[in-house]
Amino acid sequence: MEQQLLEALKDISGNENVISDETGLLAYAYDATRLKGTPNAVVRPGSEEEVSKILIIANERGVPVVPRGAGSGLSGGAVPSRGGIVLSFERMNRIISIDTKNRIVTVQPGVVTADLQAAVEEEGLFYPPDPGSLAFCTIGGNVAENAGGMRAMIYGVTCV
Repeated sequence: MEQQLLEALKDISGNENVISDETGLLAYAYDATRLKGTPNAVVRPGSEEEVSKILIIANERGVPVVPRGAGSGLSGGAVPSRGGIVLSFERMNRIISIDTKNRIVTVQPGVVTADLQAAVEEEGLFYPPDPGSLAFCTIGGNVAENAGGMRAMIYGVTCV
C-alpha cells in the first residue's frame, strides 16, 4: 500500500490504530473459515466520523474496504479476498442507548453480543440471537453475517 495512503489513514485514526506490518496483518487475514486474504492495511476507527473519512479516501483511490467485527463468521465475510483495507470495529464498542418504550437499542458495531444481551436483560428486554460465538462475536458481525444460533428456530436470525 502506498505510503501516502497509510499516512492519511494514520492522520484519521492515529498511528496506533493503523496496522501495515506483515505480522500484524496476518491476524486480520482470516475469519473462522479456512479462507485467507491478506489486507494491505488494517484501520481501527474510533468514531463514525473516522469511518466516513476512511471510506472517502478509499473510494477516491479505488481501494477495497472490508468491514470486520470479531472475525468469528463462518462464511468468509471478513476475509479481504482482494486486499485493501480491513476496517476493524473493535474500538467502536459502546452501547449508546436502550429505549425500552420503543424496544430499540442503538449500538456501535463492535459491541460484543453477550454484552448487548446482558444490557437489554437488565432493562427487561430480550435480544434473541445467540450464535455459538456469543461471548466474543459482535453485533456488527451478526448483522453482516445474518447470525442466528439455536434460538433462530423460534425467533429467527439477525436481520436488518
